[in-house]
Amino acid sequence: MSGRRSREKGKRGEREAAAELMRLFAVEAHRGVQFQGGHDSPDVSVNIPGLHVEVKRTEKLMLWPSVEQAVADAGGKVPLVLHRPSRKPWLAVVPLDDLPRLVETLLPYLKRGDC
Repeated sequence: MSGRRSREKGKRGEREAAAELMRLFAVEAHRGVQFQGGHDSPDVSVNIPGLHVEVKRTEKLMLWPSVEQAVADAGGKVPLVLHRPSRKPWLAVVPLDDLPRLVETLLPYLKRGDC
């Protein structure tokens, strides 16, 4: 895939992931400010304090580099990697040691009927 097509697929993936987060947790979410970089610009900015979202819309996820990037960029927040290849559902990847913090972070945003 060409560089431009790959970037466009990444942007679409970020928009898709934001829409899924909004659907699941009834919060505002949108693509992050990519050009600024750093801890303040996750792939998806979501109105859930303490959560850092890294999106990978690729056919072959490089798991460890993706998780390491999320951890490095999280700045103390819970690092969450969302991944989806073509024609497959979204997956969420979080370091196991961060799973309790992820649950604690997301619990207030769960729709009561979905619990």
